[in-house]
Parts: sequence; structure tokens; C-alpha cells
Amino acid sequence: MDLLPRGRFAPTPSGALHVGSARTALASALSAWSAGGRWVLRVEDLDAVRAAPGATAAMLDDLRWLGLDWDEGPGVGGPSAPYAQRERAPLYAATLDWLRARGLVYPCACSRRDIELASQAPHGAEPVYPGTCRDLAPDAVVARARSLGRGVSWRFRTDPEAPPVVVRDLLRGVSSQQVHREVGDFVVMRADGVASYQLAVVVDDVAMDITEVVRGDDLLASTPRQVLLYEALGAAPPAWAHLPLVLGGDGERLAKRSGSMGIAALRERGVSAGWLRGWLLESLGARDQGALRASAEGFSLAAVDASPVVWRAPG
Repeated sequence: MDLLPRGRFAPTPSGALHVGSARTALASALSAWSAGGRWVLRVEDLDAVRAAPGATAAMLDDLRWLGLDWDEGPGVGGPSAPYAQRERAPLYAATLDWLRARGLVYPCACSRRDIELASQAPHGAEPVYPGTCRDLAPDAVVARARSLGRGVSWRFRTDPEAPPVVVRDLLRGVSSQQVHREVGDFVVMRADGVASYQLAVVVDDVAMDITEVVRGDDLLASTPRQVLLYEALGAAPPAWAHLPLVLGGDGERLAKRSGSMGIAALRERGVSAGWLRGWLLESLGARDQGALRASAEGFSLAAVDASPVVWRAPG
């Protein structure tokens, strides 16, 4: 294993790269480089429905325009290739087989609607899986799914007696979650045979020896599920740092659907790479020293403000 710190940026190409994602990428890169480590770029393109045509190429172009160059990833290669999740499906399938052989997962024939009807969650809240298929014979579950014209998903078996999973985050502090009670047994392989985000991200981070994960704090709630998967696979979880989101002037989250906040749109409006780099570095408490690798000197995630950042347009 590489003893140097290894960070990563793993975007989903479902739309234009926006300011918030660029800030996350920069924070991840600066943190890895400041410790003499390597920064990996991985494209999380498993979901063909969400992937927008041409989005991956445009996203890579925007990152390079900002001056971000990755040590491993698309166009660069590296020891953990391939760096696109669509090309890593056999690894996820093999991991599922490993989990199945140890009784850590089970098949489920429930649809999302079935779970919503059986759940007592308030309207709009993510329903807790009620365990409908947990104790059924696998063959019976498969037969039921077939009779309904469905495939089976595979769920990770959580322990109702386990203590809460504790997550120590570099920015958000300590949080905990009793996964069985608050989430339920969660999907690791969808009924269409595509690995879930929870499984794919853990398998990839383990395989790529990632030691630090920097991402948006909208993903903090999913971290305890990933910790359980790390433990099941006998791997040590990385250090976590969940960045506060970037908000627009109206106080709303900058999402990929906010086209005006996309890097490409800013470029078209004449915003320079230097200005945007400077704004991003300032928002992270880093000093602009020209080249981004030089700006990594002295950078620490501990110095990043844990409060949301409001986007300030140039001019």
C-alpha cells in the first residue's frame, strides 16, 4: 500500500461542473498535496440514466482550465485503473459474491412503493426499510420477484443490537447513527444489476487506497452505512471531511441544475480562471501562490470554515 496520503475527487457526470463541486475538488487536492500525497480523479458514472452526454469530457476540461491536474485518473492512468465506475462493474459483482458467501447480504423483492407503504416515516422523509425480506428464504424471494416481473436487489444485513456507528469528521465533528433503526438494511446492488452508490464508493476507495475523503456535507448522512461496509470488508475507513455547501445569493444550494453557476457558463461570461481560483482558495482559507500545487503549502482542512459559503459573483 502507498504510505503517502491519497485523496480523491469522484464526481457524477450528470450535468455541468458547478462552483460547489469545483471547491470540493480543490479542497481535496490541496489537502492531499499539502501532505506530499497524491490526488486521484474517479468518474462515478454508474447510473446511465443520470449521466449526461458529453458531461465527463466537459467536466475534465473545466478542471484543467482551473489549473487542477490529477496524479491518477482519466487521461493520466495509474495503478488503480480503470478510473470510470462503468468499467469497474466486475469488481462490484465480485464483492457482492464475497458478501453473499458470508451471509452479510440477502435478496429483496420489494419495490420503493412497497417500502413506502410499509413505512411509518413522515411524508417526504426517506423511509426506513422494514425488513420485509430479511428472514425469508432466498429462493422464495427470487420466486416472488419473478412473479412480479422484477429482479431482486441485494441488501446489507444491519445489526439491530449494534451500538451506533460513530463518525469523526474533520469539519463536522462527531456524529453517530444506529443504522438498523434509522435507515434499515440498505441496498448494495440494485435490481437492475447496478451497484449502489454505497457499495461502489467503498469498493473503489479501498481498491485505490484512499486515505482521505473530502466531499459535500449532503453526503454525511450516508457515511455510517459506508463505515459498516468498510468493517465488513476488513478495511480501515478513510479520514472524512464533509465541506459545507456553497449557497447562491438567495441562500439556496448551488446545484448542477443551476446552469448560471456552472464553470462552463462562467467561462462563457468572461470570468477568468485566475479570478475563480482566487475566490475558491480564499473560501477555503488558502493563500493564492499562483500554481495550485504551490498554494497547497501550509493548507489544512482544519482551517476551513464549517459554515456554508455564499457565492460572490465577480464585478
